[in-house]
Amino acid sequence: MPTLVVQHADDQFIPPAYGKNVADHISGAKYVELPGRNLLHFVEPWRESYREIAEFLTGQQADVADDRVLATVLSTDIVDSTHRATEMGDRDWHALLDAHDAVVRAQLNRFRGRGVNTSGDGFLATFDGPQLAIRCAIAICHAVQTLGIEIRAGLHTGECEIRGDDIGGIAVHIGARVSALAGPNEVLVSSTLHDLVIGSGLEFDERGSHELKGVPGEWQLFAVASPRMT
Repeated sequence: MPTLVVQHADDQFIPPAYGKNVADHISGAKYVELPGRNLLHFVEPWRESYREIAEFLTGQQADVADDRVLATVLSTDIVDSTHRATEMGDRDWHALLDAHDAVVRAQLNRFRGRGVNTSGDGFLATFDGPQLAIRCAIAICHAVQTLGIEIRAGLHTGECEIRGDDIGGIAVHIGARVSALAGPNEVLVSSTLHDLVIGSGLEFDERGSHELKGVPGEWQLFAVASPRMT
């Protein structure tokens, strides 16, 4: 059978001599020695191992992109959505959701946000800058009032895992938990994001320390108080 043996040169538990010995005892085996000491090839740094495996299987070495990016995450949802949906009925509620989605997407385009996904009455979006994300959240709060609805919004800046067109990771969970604590037409931000925009002209009210479900420790939250839209 075609066989690939991938070995890290500085592995303290399985030295290169062991890897070479395995390859030598398998007829036609390919031996590849990579720098570093990574015993478990599926944990960081795993990219070099995966490139060698891809080349062995497909004949070409894949360009494995970085799967984590630093981004500001915006999470929104419609206040009292279940009650509104029951009152309106499915047909009218779905029409309202379509209008809501159109309004949100228009503001995301305006502030260079990227809509990641929707979940019923909620939106998840990312931004490459925290100020833009805050101003977008404020604009969405104002815009959806013309539809007779209110939203709550939560923001956090952190590393996100890239999963195709979707994102994941603890930063996304924090954004969602912060959003869940916001009041109607309120934009809440984590202390991480708050510290990044000091000196921006945005003003905040302290909302105290909170435990975020599933997230370690306590988090200081801030509500955007006196935003300027320009």
